[in-house]
Amino acid sequence: MSARRISRREFMRDTALVAAGVAAGAGVARAESAETKQPPKPLSYNENMEYRRLGKTGLMISAIALGGHWKRLIAGSGWDRTDSGVEELDANRAEVVSRCIDVGINYVDACSGSEILTYAKALKGRREKMHFGFSWFEREPRFEDWRTADALLRGFDQGLKEAGLEYVDLWRVSAMMNGENTDAEVEAMMKAFEKAHAQGKARFFGISAHDRDWLKHVIEKYPQVNVILTPYTAASKAKPADSLFDAVRKHDVGVFGIKPFSSGSLFKDGAGAGGVHTEGDDKLARLALRYILCNDAITAPIPGLISIHQVDNAIQAVRERRELDLKEAAELREAAGDMLAALPPDYHWLRDWEWV
Repeated sequence: MSARRISRREFMRDTALVAAGVAAGAGVARAESAETKQPPKPLSYNENMEYRRLGKTGLMISAIALGGHWKRLIAGSGWDRTDSGVEELDANRAEVVSRCIDVGINYVDACSGSEILTYAKALKGRREKMHFGFSWFEREPRFEDWRTADALLRGFDQGLKEAGLEYVDLWRVSAMMNGENTDAEVEAMMKAFEKAHAQGKARFFGISAHDRDWLKHVIEKYPQVNVILTPYTAASKAKPADSLFDAVRKHDVGVFGIKPFSSGSLFKDGAGAGGVHTEGDDKLARLALRYILCNDAITAPIPGLISIHQVDNAIQAVRERRELDLKEAAELREAAGDMLAALPPDYHWLRDWEWV
């Protein structure tokens, strides 16, 4: 897929080619050009970036992707687009997205209405430079009114219209965090996606949740699940037996790791927005990203990068030696312990993500 606007015909063709490659048991399932039979370069390809296959989607995704959150970017702001800060927010997000594209980051994950509207605006005129992950969680199965296929599709269509998007690469539905959605509700998600896909509005399907056992069940029961999003922090480790990643590998599912810095608790300056500890925080960020990327089942961690400086620091982590030496590993372990102790009350649940 090139940097021009994709047509509906190309959307269906390329997605079908990926699916066909997976069904045939292709070793590396990439969408091929019907004319050349050569795998296209990843979107926004940069020779200094590493690209990883997003499971059976076949998409080649940058090893660091852009998380949607902009926490602590503007004093007093959270996820909402507020009148007082929206111009500053839009300018910052456009600047950061531009830098991401320049250095080869080619996926952005938007998981609220405000994030979708903001990143759709930042990508206006250059939509084909980045894969777009879409979750308008306020209109998804975390809430009772959005647990039928008709309601989900209605909310999805409404979100596309409000954001001015013709399609998204990944509709990654936000399920209830603790895995409380029933199989019937999961099947409603699948039905809604299948309709959106048939209409050329969603290429692939994913689910985000914070419950390992539930995600494992969903992966094993529903082959339509292409991607999951789940926490994996600087303190996380793959279980030696019965790991979630066993199911991920068996069913060829892509993984985006959320909360790599535990909502900024890894850093002495909080969200790492800059301060007297910037140099040390930058090093911890790189150590954490290198550590997470050692898990080959994870396609990419998705930190919420809030400045060009943070983008460049994350890219440096990709270029550095992957394996931590003994001194670096000890430094990260100590920082991760401090991180878990410093978690704010609403993030204490991340302490349960030591073993995945």
